[in-house]
Amino acid sequence: MKQPIFEGSITNVQGIRVGQAENREAMTGVTVVLADGEGATVAADVRGAAPGTRETDLCKPENTVEKANAVALCGGSAFGLAAATGVMEYLEKQNIGVDMGVCHVPIVPGAVIFDLMVGNGLIRPDAAMGVTACEAASAEVKQGPHGAGAGATVGKMIPGCIPGRGGVGTASITLSCGVTVGAIVVVNACGDVYDYRNGQPIATGRMPDGTPVTCESLLCEAIPVTGRNTTIGVIATDAVLTKAQAQRLATCAHDGLARTIRPVHTQMDGDTLFALATGQVQAECNPIQLCAAGAEVMARAVMNAVTAEADE
Repeated sequence: MKQPIFEGSITNVQGIRVGQAENREAMTGVTVVLADGEGATVAADVRGAAPGTRETDLCKPENTVEKANAVALCGGSAFGLAAATGVMEYLEKQNIGVDMGVCHVPIVPGAVIFDLMVGNGLIRPDAAMGVTACEAASAEVKQGPHGAGAGATVGKMIPGCIPGRGGVGTASITLSCGVTVGAIVVVNACGDVYDYRNGQPIATGRMPDGTPVTCESLLCEAIPVTGRNTTIGVIATDAVLTKAQAQRLATCAHDGLARTIRPVHTQMDGDTLFALATGQVQAECNPIQLCAAGAEVMARAVMNAVTAEADE
């Protein structure tokens, strides 16, 4: 198997596990990031102009609830948000969530990609798939066309081209202070994916004759842009962060998308990143270093998503 470019996983962050479930025939699925224990300080940053999300208002620093118990990354366009209901059901049975007296209400923000034109668009992630993903949660993360990335594609800017494969990618860095920063991303971009170290394209569309094409002509000539897209993900750390600090981490993590995806944050992408801070490592960490690491691991995760081969 071809190895990912970078080592590490978001599950290297203390308190984070990942579960995935997919329908291989329909080419759609769910990737759930679970924050164990009492959850993780949460934030979100939506940059794309066509998002499909839930609970992003709750993630704002000025709003009341501080922590999330999980983040659901889903295929199936807006239909796929139903999978987050299954995540809530799974967590409620374990008495996880905000204690409201009559029950616990799990906090599960989420976002979706548009993959209905790949595989079978009439089959979408549902609550049962959300439960299955939670039950599969572990430290292992399969990269490539798995989970929410089962039907993800990239390079859809040029009319008539055949999109390249997207997928799920992850990466992590442990800083000298002992804090780990990890990312997981579902790459389903309108644009192409580049190696940010040398500027070379690594995942693009191809014409029917096999010729690779990139979006570079977008700036030189008028072309009718097509495609349905969106890149979504989570940046996580085991540092102790306030909600405002987590918001800054989510914002800076988008720099990792901008380094690797061209173009990004378009009118046809719903690009959304969530931040989770588990607070399990009590260490002083320079916030600039932390955010720089967030952008770095997000860029690495994007590259891994399109270069990792599928494990059957």
